[in-house]
Amino acid sequence: MPQRGSFLIAATVLIWLLAVTAPPAGADDYRTVENAGPQEVVDAMASKAARGLANTATGWGEFPKQIYLTAKDDGIAKGLLVGPLKGVGMTLVRTASGLLETVTFFIPYPGFYDPYFDPAYVWQKE
Repeated sequence: MPQRGSFLIAATVLIWLLAVTAPPAGADDYRTVENAGPQEVVDAMASKAARGLANTATGWGEFPKQIYLTAKDDGIAKGLLVGPLKGVGMTLVRTASGLLETVTFFIPYPGFYDPYFDPAYVWQKE
């Protein structure tokens, strides 16, 4: 019996070490400017600039979207009372983030030219 206990402890330690020292899932897929090719960097910059322009131009779409989503989730009364407030706030946030992405399209922030928040565009589902 003492051998079985030692084996279980050794197996547990080995599994734990393998789990702790293993690279995270998708670690090879994480892109930075240093490990990406020039075409990937240019494509990511262009996507960020286009996303910024699109969000600047369509940020107003958050107003009716928030009214609809609030009414759908919480009822018509709350949609008509709270939805416009959420819509104004999200319109400002989406438009400002669009302007910021347009101005800083050449900076790989956040991540590798990722959007500032999800969904990336007003017409995408949350």
